Amino acid sequence: MAPRFSRPYEAVTLDGELKVFAGSSNRALAEQIAMRLDQPLGSVTLKQFPDGEARVQINENVRGTDVFVIQSTSAPVDENLMQLLIMIDALRRASAGRITAVIPYFGYARQEKKSTGREPITAKLVANLLEAAGANRVMTLDLHAPAVQGFFDIPVDHLQASPLLADALHRVVSDKLVVVSPDAGGVARAHDFSQRLEDASLAVVFKDRMAPDEIQTLPVVGDVADRTAVLVDDLISTGGTLAEGARSLLDRGANAVYACVIHGVFANGALPMLARSGLEKVFVTDSIPLYNGADEGKIARVETAQLFAEAVRRVHNDESITAMFE
Repeated sequence: MAPRFSRPYEAVTLDGELKVFAGSSNRALAEQIAMRLDQPLGSVTLKQFPDGEARVQINENVRGTDVFVIQSTSAPVDENLMQLLIMIDALRRASAGRITAVIPYFGYARQEKKSTGREPITAKLVANLLEAAGANRVMTLDLHAPAVQGFFDIPVDHLQASPLLADALHRVVSDKLVVVSPDAGGVARAHDFSQRLEDASLAVVFKDRMAPDEIQTLPVVGDVADRTAVLVDDLISTGGTLAEGARSLLDRGANAVYACVIHGVFANGALPMLARSGLEKVFVTDSIPLYNGADEGKIARVETAQLFAEAVRRVHNDESITAMFE
């Protein structure tokens, strides 16, 4: 089921004073969100001092205003995260009424637990930093681990992109589908996605992770023969998981393999690997900018601006976010 937008593709109605500011990580998405809200992006100076430290200055009055700061903490992660924290601090010191950090891609969310001894839980650290900077609320899209919401002592609006991806896929593929989780941990996500597609079955590719970005694919559980397989995951980093998964599914008789992924991190070498893989097409949201050099024939971008604009409108007007996905 697609999210319930109040006025798809039109400016939404807002109550009271609201301002939207953007960091430098995903300016294009921020501009699209502001356009759908019929709001200009707030004026802010984002530069660097000669020694590389971030320089931020809010160039307009925000006293008592409901402020939304849009910034994906994607690569360069530490630079973008620090810029977001400094923007929030500047807004707090300028007496903004409420500050919502809109983080389409939440960096460090994969470090939500200790896998071995003497490791940090960096997702919790980032939550602490956002609160300490002065954020009153966080809005984000498909956290790697939903439990990260519990690291915050402030409200977290956890948006879902699966309805948008399912709709984009349905416009291209109408064959007999099997939705495939690339690992055991993603079964719940794949099951939810399969419920959005008519008559889609479910399968799982089991894998053994040798290192953070090195995997060994194991058997496929589920019937994929003579079906169009759809790998569903929350992010693409090196692309190895999807490439290995596509190979396993094709070896087991799948007619074709597509992928629907929330966040396109696309670490070095990922795009060439995907271009050489057996994947027909990879649907990915615009939570992270797709830089030059991407194989546009293989990658299909799914816009999230209307989703975020509707969520911003609902938060500003004290309306339900949950109702968007019911």
